[in-house]
Amino acid sequence: MLATGFMIGMWTAGRRGLRIGLNAEDISNLMLWMFIGGIGGAKMLYVINHWGDDSLKNLFMQRSGMVFHGALFGTALAVWLFTRKTKMPLWATFDTLAPSFALGHAFGRIGCFMTGCCYGKPCDLPWAVQFPETHGTHGAHVHPTQIYESLLNLALYAGLAWMFRNRKFNGQVFAEYLIAYAVLRFAMEFFRADGRGSLWFGTLTSGQGISIILVIAGGTMWYLLSTREKIESEPSEES
Repeated sequence: MLATGFMIGMWTAGRRGLRIGLNAEDISNLMLWMFIGGIGGAKMLYVINHWGDDSLKNLFMQRSGMVFHGALFGTALAVWLFTRKTKMPLWATFDTLAPSFALGHAFGRIGCFMTGCCYGKPCDLPWAVQFPETHGTHGAHVHPTQIYESLLNLALYAGLAWMFRNRKFNGQVFAEYLIAYAVLRFAMEFFRADGRGSLWFGTLTSGQGISIILVIAGGTMWYLLSTREKIESEPSEES
């Protein structure tokens, strides 16, 4: 599901990029950089959050053991490096990719549901799910947090795709993605029960702590770019 989400996300990003004049070959070449940066960042943040829990050898050989915030940071770094190398417009490129981050993440969370990671707290709601007895939930009925986040990311994708067609400055869509996803993730952490590393200040999960940083970063980015990256005119066709 991770690969499926990545490919579909990049396909939709390619269509948006062509609408604003980005080079199709550059977008295609960017895929490999993003994939490497995303996987590397996801694994590294998992190592930081769970230092000493697993050997590095086993961690890098298994499919699980990845953190989305790490993937986001790694991907952003890869995009920054690639745009410097190819002279692509940085913020227009990030805007093109932002809706696809949400779309790819929606598919990724379905993969989480299939493997049983990122599970929720026990509940007795009609839509509660039950994993096998050998799972960390020990057969209890729990919140399907993976499905919650998948659906919320699909809604976020729709909103960002609309915003892309109506943006006023370069970097607007990416900044709004950071803010919106951070709020979504902060709330979702209250429903999750899987181990996610040490707490920040003894209260916040690592996901909530990073979400606060993303809100601040996204808000600052939106404020600074709103005057420096204004778009005079842009095609209004559907993407």
